[in-house]
Amino acid sequence: MKKLILFFSIIGLSQLAWSQDFYNEFLEHCKTNDTVSQLKVLKQWKTSNPNDPELYTSFFNYYFLKSKQEVIALTNDKPNGDGLALKDSLNQTAGYLGGQIIYNAKDIQNAMEAIDKGIALFPDRLDMRFGKVYALGQTKNWAAFTSEIIKTVKHSSQNDNRWTWTNDENREDGKSLLLSSIQTYQVQLYNTGDDKLLNNMRTIAEEILNYYPNHVESLSNVALTYMVTGAYDKGLESLFKAEKINSKDAIVLSNIAHCYKLKGDAKKSIVYYEKVIALGDTQYKNYAEQQIAELKQ
Repeated sequence: MKKLILFFSIIGLSQLAWSQDFYNEFLEHCKTNDTVSQLKVLKQWKTSNPNDPELYTSFFNYYFLKSKQEVIALTNDKPNGDGLALKDSLNQTAGYLGGQIIYNAKDIQNAMEAIDKGIALFPDRLDMRFGKVYALGQTKNWAAFTSEIIKTVKHSSQNDNRWTWTNDENREDGKSLLLSSIQTYQVQLYNTGDDKLLNNMRTIAEEILNYYPNHVESLSNVALTYMVTGAYDKGLESLFKAEKINSKDAIVLSNIAHCYKLKGDAKKSIVYYEKVIALGDTQYKNYAEQQIAELKQ
């Protein structure tokens, strides 16, 4: 139940008084996982008020939640949560038996069609765009995930970040909300551990920099994609741009120091770790001191 309520808070179900009855009824059926009744309410809602933007997010929720299935599967990788390790005759782990989430392709397609209609009709509804990105990330459709983020960044330049949210609530923090959320998606890509997705990260970061050239986090992201692949000079080039924008950013300075360390230039690495220490932040100071001690060994 907790996860269901959280998901609805992300995608944004209607709280408007004139659609409250449909919303409440739909939500009650979601709590009992009664998909037949959910669809019945949605069809009635569509007939009564087809121009309600919350109707599209609700259709999206319906299909996305319906698509999600947990199955028992045999895998080579240890599953998240509970799982059973299978041993061979030498008592070596041969695989794992555990729960795995899969998504029904037809339901996912219907969910995407519903939210795409909503976005087309209400292009400034950021919750719709982020709801779609969320689902694409859950289904590991990284190409579409990246594409949708880029579309959102481009639209931000057209609407000057005058975004709305659930119930068409105006977001005064439109720009910061956009950029901070995309940074979370960048972390999601990085945490996959798939080096091929570094290109997706770089593409997103460079698109952001086309419109927001002083966005330090994106400059750092570009640098990270180069550092991981050993292109240290390209990484430093981006980090120096970030340092010029904010010379007291501990993350940027630490990344420069680390990049020099990876490059094998201990002297310059120490110079930047000393800059980190001078900022006085305890967490970064302790780390920098530890790194300097290692470099001087």
